[in-house]
Amino acid sequence: MKKYFNLFDLKQEVNYKTEILAGLTVAMTMIPESLSFALLAGFPPLAGLYGAFIMGIFTSIFGGRPGLISGGAGATVIVLIALMQSHGLEYVFAAVALAGVFQILVGLFKLAKFIRLVPQSVMYGFVNGLAIIIFLAQISQFKTTGKNSEWMTGSTLWVMMGLVALTIGLVILIPKITKAVPASLLAIVVIFGLVYFIGIDTKTVGDIASVQGGLPPFHIPLVPMEWNTLWIIAPYAAIMAGVGLTEGLLTLNLVDEITQTKGNGNRESIAQGGANMLNGFFFGMGGCPMIAQTLVNLSAGARARLSGIVSALTILIIVLFGAPVIGKLPIAALTGVMIMVAIGTFEWTSLRIFGRMPKADIIIMLIVTLITVFMHNLALAVLIGVIISALVFAWENAKRIRARKFTDDQGVKHYEIFGPLFFGSVSAFNEKFDVANDPQKVVVDFSESRVADMSAIEALNGLTERYQKAGKTLHLRHLSDDCRKLLTNADKIIEINVMEDPSYQVMENGI
Repeated sequence: MKKYFNLFDLKQEVNYKTEILAGLTVAMTMIPESLSFALLAGFPPLAGLYGAFIMGIFTSIFGGRPGLISGGAGATVIVLIALMQSHGLEYVFAAVALAGVFQILVGLFKLAKFIRLVPQSVMYGFVNGLAIIIFLAQISQFKTTGKNSEWMTGSTLWVMMGLVALTIGLVILIPKITKAVPASLLAIVVIFGLVYFIGIDTKTVGDIASVQGGLPPFHIPLVPMEWNTLWIIAPYAAIMAGVGLTEGLLTLNLVDEITQTKGNGNRESIAQGGANMLNGFFFGMGGCPMIAQTLVNLSAGARARLSGIVSALTILIIVLFGAPVIGKLPIAALTGVMIMVAIGTFEWTSLRIFGRMPKADIIIMLIVTLITVFMHNLALAVLIGVIISALVFAWENAKRIRARKFTDDQGVKHYEIFGPLFFGSVSAFNEKFDVANDPQKVVVDFSESRVADMSAIEALNGLTERYQKAGKTLHLRHLSDDCRKLLTNADKIIEINVMEDPSYQVMENGI
């Protein structure tokens, strides 16, 4: 059943059945993950669930990308572990709120557009690294619960492995039989019924932590209101904001590609910031968009905001009323679903075209993947990937500058420059000129080139001085408007006169 769903400024066609079932599936996979991340960081278990609810409900309503799922993500929580250990939970809540402020500022100043600078090779590395992290995170589910957790052995291990394998088999088989219900949700229900009615002894959500609680309580972080506090929390808040926005905006781009629609990065940044500010004041551990749950949502057929709202409300209802039932949910079923998500997340296309990709792109993809997997620092991985890509691009363009030389009937030497003149190509540019043997008048034609930066201006300044000292005249011709503006803004480093030309402005050094 498809109808139009109006939510604030958004009007879109929604399949209510699909959206609701997808939201339930997402909630089932998010609960154990949020609990695990909270316990990993030393937070109260309910802080993880409150974070998932607040992030989910706020960003689903106000975010810039329908279908995107946010919650208490490990990428942002890991950043806060050191602060938790050194200063305690109150400082963590303050840092989460401040991170929200930073994210809102990014959105208000429309800085989300800079995510466009992330090349495809970095995207491949980012997605593949996340897929590996999701998969490896499921391996830890094969440990027993308690303070002295150990790897499962004997019948406990075989039961766990059997249920995980059965879940994976159901997720693969169900779509071939029916697509009326999301395969992941139906697989979870089947495994739950099997374990519950047969009485199979296996690890459950309740073994991780209790999910029983009330509404998120309003809570002002109990930290000293002084500059020293800001000095302590600001670095953690900035890193958390950066990591969250990096993962969020890259995930947003991934959803854009999958759904062939366009999200709003700046609006998403503001929504993420608002959600994290609420987390800081309502006992939540904060978070960001979660690529695994987003892919679960999309694979279930969801394309609107409703599934995210249903997922968030489901988590809250479970906290308030459904803890006894959810506590009996087998971890094996959720592990199987997440393994399939990891397999679906991995960009297998990158392996198929591996041999046809430029070597630089292969190296960049591998570096980003390795940093993502081993350092769990998504922002650093993407930053390093972008820097390496930029350096490779600069190097390749530096090699492309060339000059065609000829002398006309009046004895004027012409240099027609091809390729951009910038810091990387300055050295090759200077080698093109023969000042000592050139005639009295020389013209440098930039109709197929452009002056890009301060290094290029300095190179032209140096070239002008060389010809002046040799008693010769140098003309710079066919400079584009932006190049002439750049030279003018350089505060007359090069002395020039503007002359008329039928189609271009001509710039000549004054001698």
